[in-house]
Amino acid sequence: MTAVAISATGLFTPAQSITNEELVVAFNAYVERFNAENAAAIADGVVAALAPSSTEFIEKASGIKARYVMDKAGILDPAIMCPRIPERPNDEISVMAELGVAAAKEAMARAGREGGDIDAVLCAASNMQRAYPAMAVEIQHALGIDGYAFDMNVACSSATFGIQTAADFIRAGHARSVLVVNPEICSGHLNWRDRDSHFIFGDVGTAILVERADIAPSGSWAILGTKLKTKFSNNIRNNFGFLNRAAPSGEGKPDKLFIQEGRKVFKEVVPMVADMILGHMAELNLQPENLRRLWLHQANANMNRLISERVLGREATPQESPTVLDEYANTSSAGSIIAFHKHCDDMQTGDRGLICSFGAGYSAGTVFVAKAA
Repeated sequence: MTAVAISATGLFTPAQSITNEELVVAFNAYVERFNAENAAAIADGVVAALAPSSTEFIEKASGIKARYVMDKAGILDPAIMCPRIPERPNDEISVMAELGVAAAKEAMARAGREGGDIDAVLCAASNMQRAYPAMAVEIQHALGIDGYAFDMNVACSSATFGIQTAADFIRAGHARSVLVVNPEICSGHLNWRDRDSHFIFGDVGTAILVERADIAPSGSWAILGTKLKTKFSNNIRNNFGFLNRAAPSGEGKPDKLFIQEGRKVFKEVVPMVADMILGHMAELNLQPENLRRLWLHQANANMNRLISERVLGREATPQESPTVLDEYANTSSAGSIIAFHKHCDDMQTGDRGLICSFGAGYSAGTVFVAKAA
């Protein structure tokens, strides 16, 4: 079987960031306004009063301290509480493609690749800007890549599903070099007026260049094995689509934005993912002591702590299970790739690690890698 490697990764970080303190001030101003405007209905028991948020609540629930966003002003305006990203004419590159191209260019530069060296592009992300033309095809065009491209969506697991898809194309001889791009404008589908989730997401773009191992540059990562799993659940859902178009803010239609049953997700996903990782390790004859690092999906610090503990048999150190959640928040499919991108340079030849993502679906993906010479 053809050996496959991750040659390089790329990262695009938006210029604007929102701290928990800033977010709480805006959210609580909205709550105060809502409760005042609905005081009579609240007193009559017809409308439920909204509760304020706090930085303590956010950090205890998630481990998040800040998030990068494409539009800070709209989110922090209590009258709007939604990003305002202007539409662009069709002859300009779309916002989502622009994020993907920026991340892709860094990955390509790090691997010493140009557009003509790449055979395919996969745009693997939770939140597509449009139905068609495919975002991947627009990114392909902007980078001057020949071949083929398509979009795929497996929610927060999209990046790991994209890595396996790219690896399978290479193993089958359909490509030698595949670019997997994960532009995530998560702020556009978050209900910033919901206390239980208003702090969760941020915006970012990542890219992964997957290639035949025999053409990968020095310092690449051999893919030891990949594994995917899905199991249907309604506990994380977003009902927005072309059949039920809503206003961008989703006002009055909270199910057209991100919704989740957080406690159920925690209870069901942690054991599912831990068991999947351990099962895949057994297939690859890997022991916990063989893993130097776990680059886990950046959704919730408490979930990652429990998953890594189940896998390693003890609590992981910050070096063994690095986090970017505090700075970036949940960036859906891009989270584990950011962690890998920022926390892999100290690894030595032969060191092994795990890129793992999990999320709505439920979906989960594991990619075991080893640092090549």
